[in-house]
Amino acid sequence: MKTRRTVIFGSLLLCTFLGIQPMIQQLAGIPEFKEQSNEALPQLTGLFSQVVKAEPNVSTNAVMASTGKPEVIHVSYKLFGLFPIKNTEIKVMPEVKLIPGGQSIGVSLQAKGVMVVGQAAVTGKDGKPVYPAKEAGIEIGDVILKVDNQEVKTDQDVANAINQAGMKQGYAEILCQRNGQTTQKRINTVYCPETNRYRVGLYVRNEAAGVGTLTFYEPQSHKYGALGHVINDADTNQKIEVLNGSVIASSIYAIEKGRRGHPGEKVGSFVSQTSFSGNIEKNSVSGIFGIMQGQVLNPYFKEAIPVSWEAEIKEGPAKIYTVLEGETIEEFDVQIERIMQNRIDSKNMVIHVTDPRLLEKTGGIIQGMSGSPIIQDGKIVGAVTHVFVNDATRGYGVFIQNMLKEAGVISGQDEAA
Repeated sequence: MKTRRTVIFGSLLLCTFLGIQPMIQQLAGIPEFKEQSNEALPQLTGLFSQVVKAEPNVSTNAVMASTGKPEVIHVSYKLFGLFPIKNTEIKVMPEVKLIPGGQSIGVSLQAKGVMVVGQAAVTGKDGKPVYPAKEAGIEIGDVILKVDNQEVKTDQDVANAINQAGMKQGYAEILCQRNGQTTQKRINTVYCPETNRYRVGLYVRNEAAGVGTLTFYEPQSHKYGALGHVINDADTNQKIEVLNGSVIASSIYAIEKGRRGHPGEKVGSFVSQTSFSGNIEKNSVSGIFGIMQGQVLNPYFKEAIPVSWEAEIKEGPAKIYTVLEGETIEEFDVQIERIMQNRIDSKNMVIHVTDPRLLEKTGGIIQGMSGSPIIQDGKIVGAVTHVFVNDATRGYGVFIQNMLKEAGVISGQDEAA
C-alpha cells in the first residue's frame, strides 16, 4: 500500500511539474530589463495568463514628460495576483529619429600616444644584436606617452627623443600605458652605426586609416555613428585610443569578392570634394562617433525614421544599405536569423544575406561594409559589423540602441534608472 501511495504521489508531482513547465519557460523568457518605445507589459499566454498577472509597481511618467529621458516601469509578476514570482524593469524610450547612412566613408584616426607594433634587434658598434626595449619589459601593444618627460605624438617624435636621450645620458626614461595602467621604464640606448642614431629596437605607429560605412546621422544634435565595431591596430589587435580623427566621403572603385575562409573587401579612396565631414570623438566596441557637418543624404529616405529598440526587433526579413560602386547607395535584402539579447558587444544579431545581386557582386558581407544600416519595418534596428569567415553570406549586427548610447544620443541604463 505504501509503495502504491509513493507511486501515486510521484506521478502527481511529475504531472504538476509538466503542467507548470511551460509557465516556467515563459517566465524565463521575459528579460529582467528591456527597452521599448511603448508601455505595453510582457504577458504570459494561454492558461497562465489567467493565474499570473503583470502589475506595474512604479511608473515615472513625469520624468519622461519633463526631461525627455526614458520612463522606467517596474513590473512584478504575481501568482493569483498575490505571490511575486518574477520582477522585471521596462524602460520606455523617448522617440528618436535618425537619417539612415549607407554612405562609404574614409576614416583617418590618430592615437593618444604612440603604439608599439613590433620589436627588432639593434646592432651596436661591437656587431652584436641586442633588444634593449624588450629586455626592459616593453611589450607589443604598449602605448608610449612620454620619452624623458617629453610628450610624443608621432613615430618621429619617439625616434628623435630616444636619440637625444642616448646622446645625453645613454638611456631613455619611457612612460608607457598597458591595459589602462601607466608605468615608467628605463631603457639603455644603443648607438647604431648604420643609421648614425641611438635606438632601442622598437617599431611604433600612431595612425590608422581605412574605408567603412556610415550608420546614422541625428539631425538635431548633428551626431553620427559608423562602423558598428571598434577600430583596433592592425598588428597588435589592440583598441586605438583616439587623440583625434576625421571621416569624409569615400568612393568605391573595386570589389574583392568574398569566399569561404577569405573575406572580401571594398577598395576605395577618399573624396577630396566631400559633401560631409566629421570628427572622431570616440572609438568604442559599438563603432566610432562624433559630430558631422555638411549634407548627409540617403536617396531611399527623404526624412529621418524612428529606431527599433532591442525588444522590438524580430527575426525575419530586413534591408541593408551600402555602396558597391562610386558613391551610390544601394538597397539589399537580408534576413535577421537570430537575436542575442543583453549582449554589450557588437554581435547582437546574426544576419544572412539573401539578395541575389549582392551575393553575385560580393559573395555576401565584405570588409568595408561594416556600419551599413539595417532597416526593418521602416525603422533602423542596427548595423552590419562582422562577417563569418567560413560563411561570407552570414555575419553579425549591432543593435542601434547600443550605438546611440555610445554616441550620447540617449543615456545609458545606469544614467536613466
